[in-house]
Amino acid sequence: MNPSNTIIDALSIDCLIFGFKKGELDILLVQHAEGISKGKWALPGGWIRYNESVNDSAVRLLHDLTGVSKIYMEQLGVFGDVERYPQKRVITIGYFALVKPENYKLHAGFTASDARWFKLSEVPNMPYDHDKILDSAIKHLKHKVRHEPIGFNLLPRKFTLHQLQELYEAVLEKKLDKPNFRRKLMNMNLLAPSKEKQKDVSHRAASLYKFDKRTYDKLKEKGFTFEL
Repeated sequence: MNPSNTIIDALSIDCLIFGFKKGELDILLVQHAEGISKGKWALPGGWIRYNESVNDSAVRLLHDLTGVSKIYMEQLGVFGDVERYPQKRVITIGYFALVKPENYKLHAGFTASDARWFKLSEVPNMPYDHDKILDSAIKHLKHKVRHEPIGFNLLPRKFTLHQLQELYEAVLEKKLDKPNFRRKLMNMNLLAPSKEKQKDVSHRAASLYKFDKRTYDKLKEKGFTFEL
């Protein structure tokens, strides 16, 4: 047995890579090129090898299937319903990340015939329990946005308060009161004015802000409660 090529065929990885574009959350999916789910769109994932850690496996599979690399992924959880895979017992570990889609050029490979960003509102029916895993990730994001800052990896380096509010609304799936949202945000000292305004817009140019990295990291480490 060559451990570099041998897989643990009862243990897999599934990656949930979220992006934010035009006021909506996107999810990165791949189209299976082979196997029992050939032709279906699914979360990027596959089998773990005997000679690699689960973290290394997630990085390898995401790159091989989509071309996306050099991103930090966190473990979402373990999914092990007895009937989640039709042919045998398979337990999967979910990983997730928040990225700017425009920073990555997709290139489908390995067992994927295509890789594409989908709006959450337009995700097709996925095989196995991938819909359930996605629902779990969305619930996790809703909790995360209330207890630690997000946006550093989703928004441009300089952004408007409207763009930041759109991000929170996309994650929470509800409209937020603008004055209340901005007041609470400013009280956190999370944002720093860039002393610049939008350019080439048809409406009144809004001021641009950026995250205060020191405050961002501190809040992410210790957490907070952000009632919205």
